Amino acid sequence: MNKVIELLGDKSCYYLDHTCKTIDKSLIHIPSPDTIDKIWLDSDRNIKVLNSLQSLLGHGRLANTGYVSILPVDQDIEHTAGASFAPNPIYFDPENIVKLAIEGGCNAVASTFGILGSVARKYAHKIPFVVKLNHNELLTYPNSFDQVLFGTVKEAWNMGAVAVGATIYFGSEQSRRQLVEIAEAFEYAHELGMATILWCYLRNNDFKKGAIDYHSAADLTGQADRLGVTIKADIVSRNFRRITAALKLSASARWTNVCTPNWRLTTRLTFAVIRLLMATWGV
Repeated sequence: MNKVIELLGDKSCYYLDHTCKTIDKSLIHIPSPDTIDKIWLDSDRNIKVLNSLQSLLGHGRLANTGYVSILPVDQDIEHTAGASFAPNPIYFDPENIVKLAIEGGCNAVASTFGILGSVARKYAHKIPFVVKLNHNELLTYPNSFDQVLFGTVKEAWNMGAVAVGATIYFGSEQSRRQLVEIAEAFEYAHELGMATILWCYLRNNDFKKGAIDYHSAADLTGQADRLGVTIKADIVSRNFRRITAALKLSASARWTNVCTPNWRLTTRLTFAVIRLLMATWGV
């Protein structure tokens, strides 16, 4: 604990002395070594899915803590390979991406069909594979906020993946089509025994008003998370909250502020937890 206080410096009291009086701690599911038994055992996930989730939770330096550290690399599609890998050219070679995840003690490596497929026979049994099903390629002009499928769930299963991942751009023009596509993909992945991971991101130019970017507002990101678990994402990845709430985005907007200022306290506590974990694991 002394290490945590040292890391936080003069902000230690600001981050650590808060006591939340809004949500009782008994309502929170804390990550733990028995996460599968406590969280998933009563769900409709089949035994193979539970095994896949345990494979993710039981691998790497965070094994059996309930926490996961997944190396995600799809920047070569989302932001072009040249811009992403030129500073470190060795990562043009897919094998070095997987090696980095292994050397870093990650629970899994998440990447494209091309990257993981090229080394699957050599590495799929050494570190859990998470195959990213869809991407927003950058060559379309003008660029649009649209995630399109690059392969099938069956392809990911054939290469030995324990999970599939996908992104939905909530708020974008194509978000409803993406919701239907990924809901169907996740259903099939579960049938085959794979876990599912969803990157829940917001994309809409109208979410920016003046100097304020509401893409990281707590109420909007929270609702995106809610939609994600509704289509049975087992793990949700999301942008970190930086704004308490999107009050009204415009005069015609339907949204009102449904969040309380306690979201800000949640942000402080999250920072504190992150720093606590970093200190505990010596990173």
